[in-house]
Amino acid sequence: MAEIVYAGYEVSSQNSGHWLVPYARMSDVTPTPTNPARVTATLAAAEVCGTVLSIDANVSMAVVDFSPAMVYLHNVRNVTTYALGAESAWAAINIGDVVYYDPSGTMPAGVKLSLSPLDSAGAGTCTRFGVAAYSARITFPLAGAVAATVRCPVMQRGSGA
Repeated sequence: MAEIVYAGYEVSSQNSGHWLVPYARMSDVTPTPTNPARVTATLAAAEVCGTVLSIDANVSMAVVDFSPAMVYLHNVRNVTTYALGAESAWAAINIGDVVYYDPSGTMPAGVKLSLSPLDSAGAGTCTRFGVAAYSARITFPLAGAVAATVRCPVMQRGSGA
């Protein structure tokens, strides 16, 4: 078969990480702009994560930025482990610390990110969202060895890794 260059081969180039996602395919079916997002997938903990840019409630779709290496300020819970369904250990957040999309029911309202690789039920692995990143406006370390939720710059893993 001869090789052919198709006129319509390119799906997107500029803003290639901005995708329309139906609410029904998101872990949080009531997405909020500027909050983290996770698209459901057949393989647990391998879901793609990004940041909600906008929503259209009329068609139940969200525009999510899945661009790798984008840095957004997000609320991050400093919990590192759970025991018997409750938070049991916390740590200071530092540049380079891995941040996870944590669906635990123990998370404060509106908070979706933590330092814990396992959810509070102990049965699920949390999806890697990204890493704590440098910002001239933030002084690290954040929080400490007590329970806290802090605004933290997070470099999202996005769709590229």
